[in-house]
Amino acid sequence: MTQDRGAGREPAGDETLAEAFWAVARRLRDTSQETLAPWDITPAQLRALRMLRRHGVMRLSELSDRLRIAPRSATEVVDALEARGLARRRPDPGDRRATLVEVTDDGTGVLDAVRGTEAERVFGRLSPADRSHLARILRKLRE
Repeated sequence: MTQDRGAGREPAGDETLAEAFWAVARRLRDTSQETLAPWDITPAQLRALRMLRRHGVMRLSELSDRLRIAPRSATEVVDALEARGLARRRPDPGDRRATLVEVTDDGTGVLDAVRGTEAERVFGRLSPADRSHLARILRKLRE
C-alpha cells in the first residue's frame, strides 16, 4: 500500500493534518481542565470571562450570542462566575429589563493567572517564532 502524501497529509507520517489538529484540540481541552482546577472554574466559564474582557460590558443575550450558546446556558455560566466573584451583573441604564455583565477585578486576576499557566503547559515547547507562526495560521483559519 502506498502512502498518500497529497494535500492534508503530513510529509513524515500517516496522520492527516485534520487528525493532528483534532489530537491537539483534545490535548488542549484536557490540559485546560487541569489548568483550571486550582481556580475551580470550567472551560465554559473561562470562555465567558475571556469574551467579557475582550469585548467589555455586554448584555447577557449578547454574551450568549458571542459564545454561541443558549441564553439559559449563558445564564448558568454567569451565575457560577458571579457566585465566585469573577463577574457581576448590573442593570442596563438604557433598558430596565436588560442586564449587563462585566468581569470583576478578581476575574481579571484569574484570567491573567490562567493565561500564563495554560499557554506554558501547551505551547511551552514551541519557540517564540513557532508560536507566532501558529497564532497567525490559527487566526487565518478562524476567519
